[in-house]
Amino acid sequence: MNKKEVLELKRRFKKESATFTRVCGCYVDGNRNKICKIGNTFLNLEEEEFYKYLEIANKSLSGTLGNNLLELSFPMEEEEVGGRQQILMALRETKLEDEALLDTYYDLVIDSYEHAGNYLILLFHDAYDVLSRTSDNLNLDESEEVYEYLICAICPVDLSKPGLGYLEEEKRIGARVRDWIVGPVDTAFLFPAFNDRSTDIHATLFYTKNTKEPHAEFMANGLGCAVEHTATEHKMAFHSIVRNVLGPEDEQTGEALLDIQQNLSEMIDEYQETHDEDDTFLLDREVVGKLLADSSIPEEKASRIEKSVEEAFGEKPPAAEHVIDAKALAQNELRVEKLALEDQVGSLTVQLNQKEDELKERTSRLVEKQEEIDSYIAETKTYDVVLRVKPEKASQIKSQVIDGQKCLVIPMEEDEHAAINGINTTV
Repeated sequence: MNKKEVLELKRRFKKESATFTRVCGCYVDGNRNKICKIGNTFLNLEEEEFYKYLEIANKSLSGTLGNNLLELSFPMEEEEVGGRQQILMALRETKLEDEALLDTYYDLVIDSYEHAGNYLILLFHDAYDVLSRTSDNLNLDESEEVYEYLICAICPVDLSKPGLGYLEEEKRIGARVRDWIVGPVDTAFLFPAFNDRSTDIHATLFYTKNTKEPHAEFMANGLGCAVEHTATEHKMAFHSIVRNVLGPEDEQTGEALLDIQQNLSEMIDEYQETHDEDDTFLLDREVVGKLLADSSIPEEKASRIEKSVEEAFGEKPPAAEHVIDAKALAQNELRVEKLALEDQVGSLTVQLNQKEDELKERTSRLVEKQEEIDSYIAETKTYDVVLRVKPEKASQIKSQVIDGQKCLVIPMEEDEHAAINGINTTV
């Protein structure tokens, strides 16, 4: 079943749309004893009960396909007389009216469902007149078939928490009476499956609340189907294999795991760009090998991981998207941002060091210049006359006695200028 088919059924689980014909159930205690049984025409239920039962039916088809919801197929022997699929077929055909058959089925559930406390087994019967649809999903006013189905839901029943309350008859605050409360659905299934908007008696849609530890024993013994694993189980198994091979948890192992998650996510995106929406990208040996190579996992460890993955999943490799850890991807984004910031800080540090070197060089030149100035000032204090001329002029300077005075003579061309004590002059 796909998401649209599940939603099509769930849209009927409302007050104005519900057509359940009957609801039956059996309350079982922690010692596997049947405490009481119920059976009612659904539309005759009290309003409050009506909504609570609808809520249970709705929850039985909730969650994510491939994780909370698993499609299980019946082996051929279960479809023969005495098989568990045949019991479900009989319950459907009798529309939950056969008390003896119901009692037999309650016993089957009790013998195959492992639960330490009390629980309630509920069975719903419904018949859905499936309307034909156009290619653009518009309903036509004609029926394709009547899809007749059952929903079985198993809900834990626990004592309410102890506490204080107002005792109205005694007009005082005292210990509240503890009641047995029916909790949310733990395990459920839809039979038959609603594949291609049609009855599929060879399959059932199984629901589990706990995706880490679904009731595999009920899949095998209660329904007679091969055990299917949830996406969460696939993810946990794959991550466990990788961690065990890479070694103890440290920064290097953590980064390798993040690289694997990021590369796998990118491989899934690339696959989806070139394939149909319904095609599944499987985590087979070839994909695992490429993934580990892209993630720079050493060849020896990569080979061990490939072998362990193949042994764990056998001929049924999981969908690649099932082993994606959203938290790990988010963590990797933070890691990439951190590395980018570190690179940016490193680049800024290099630039700062370059600026410091330039500043030191400029400071050194200023010091040299100041030393020249200081030297010049010292010279002007020591000598009566200090000359600074261009090198080509130095050889032209001569000493002559003019009017009985010793003079320094500097030849000057017409276009040449001189500065005497900082004042420009021409000759």
